[in-house]
Amino acid sequence: MTTYDWINIGAAIWFFAAWIGYARFARHRARTDHCLASVLHIYRKSWMVEMLSRQNRIADTALIASLERNVSFLASTAILIIAGLVTIMASIDKVYITISALPFANESMTARQLQLKVILLLLIYVYAFFTLTWAMRQYGFCAILFGAAPAHDAAIAEQDRRRYATSTAKIIDQAGHSYNYGLRAYYFSLAVLPWFFNTWLFIATVGIVVAVLYRREFHSSTLQALLREIRQREPLESSAE
Repeated sequence: MTTYDWINIGAAIWFFAAWIGYARFARHRARTDHCLASVLHIYRKSWMVEMLSRQNRIADTALIASLERNVSFLASTAILIIAGLVTIMASIDKVYITISALPFANESMTARQLQLKVILLLLIYVYAFFTLTWAMRQYGFCAILFGAAPAHDAAIAEQDRRRYATSTAKIIDQAGHSYNYGLRAYYFSLAVLPWFFNTWLFIATVGIVVAVLYRREFHSSTLQALLREIRQREPLESSAE
């Protein structure tokens, strides 16, 4: 094997280590620090408590349907991308000639290496499709839980009402996590594109994607705005108690 082959193997290992490592890091960090996932869990639980107290729940059902449509759009897009990548696999020699003619093409890349990179993209979008369709199913479960929710004036204990709200919020959380995993697959698939031109650029792009994901999930202005609202609520809730 040539030095270029070893560099590509190292780049592939770096890619999977960064993706899997960041997913594990984000999951662990969310247990001890505020992030979009942990803060949204608080809002989802509050949403479910309010939903159970409302007589008319059409708006809540419409919100779930809207979330499901967002996931459905990405899942449908993944299918189209998979179809395109399969088409590329069927004519990899022509694609290789086309890419080789580009100004910044990697002259050291062979047609076989190009094929392996396309297969990697294909696997990423297959994973994204399965993850996103699972998120769609979980949002469908949430709609069923909305339909089975006790009426606002039902004679049930407040503890049971809270437990139902917590369980429903947990299902929405799981659907949101699956959607997040599918969205990350899109981000990392974009990081693979520079690999068609330069391996070192690909390695740098993977690091940039991880930095962007970390910034948005743990230090974004959106997160700070959500946290400010929660912190303003806490004094009111404690004084009411």
